[in-house]
Amino acid sequence: MARQVPPSLTALGRKKLPDDIDVGARRYRCTRVFKNDFFAVTALYEGDAGKVLLKVGRQAPFLLVPLRWVGRFLASREEAAFRRLSDVDGIPRLLERWGETGIVREFIEGHPLAKGEGVPDDFHDRLAALIGEIHRRKMAYVDLEKCENVLVGEDGKPYLFDFQISWYLDARWGGELWPMRRLRSWCQTGDLYHLSKLKRRTRPDLMSEAELVASYRKPWYVRLHRMLSWPLLWIRRRILRLVDPRKKSGERGRIHDDEAMGVS
Repeated sequence: MARQVPPSLTALGRKKLPDDIDVGARRYRCTRVFKNDFFAVTALYEGDAGKVLLKVGRQAPFLLVPLRWVGRFLASREEAAFRRLSDVDGIPRLLERWGETGIVREFIEGHPLAKGEGVPDDFHDRLAALIGEIHRRKMAYVDLEKCENVLVGEDGKPYLFDFQISWYLDARWGGELWPMRRLRSWCQTGDLYHLSKLKRRTRPDLMSEAELVASYRKPWYVRLHRMLSWPLLWIRRRILRLVDPRKKSGERGRIHDDEAMGVS
């Protein structure tokens, strides 16, 4: 039998998600855990009123270092992002905060976008419009590198749901100063590059020859980020392969269908 993932590599450590949660005056029961990694655990809850998604940020310490503050910080950032985009079609609605490190949001029926998937002809136009609206709100999504970071709704439309590493900074904290505006612009240009890459990976038949060629041209700061982060990523992956044998495919921490219930 495969070894279990060390509790120190999961967001709650040895703790478990609650079986039931109350959202407003409604009660919901946990029916599936989608992902449980170092920074957060995400689960589906169902009740008479429908389905909601609970995401709880890091609470457990790591090597005796308290990290609950990380969970509070990430939950606050996601809460702020969802509130900024509360009227944007394609963004799930935030329902409420849950404790210090959690948020509860609307659940969208669908599945993660897969490489080679034949999405509807207008899918990427809709996704580009969604990213464009996020940019108009003086934000950058940042997390478009992987296909699975985009949700394909049962209605065939794209949805964006994870704002854990998205870029935005209020003007009161210097967000409109030149260095921060330049950084935001780089992040937004990175979004556009990854949009073209996603389209090439799923519907290249809808791209012109010029668009296909452009989709391979990484902005210099994307190349710089990869060059600087690759050594650390290489080390991290090899360490995690030793201690986390349950890695199968897709993102680390994602719970597959054959192990969908429960968080150990």
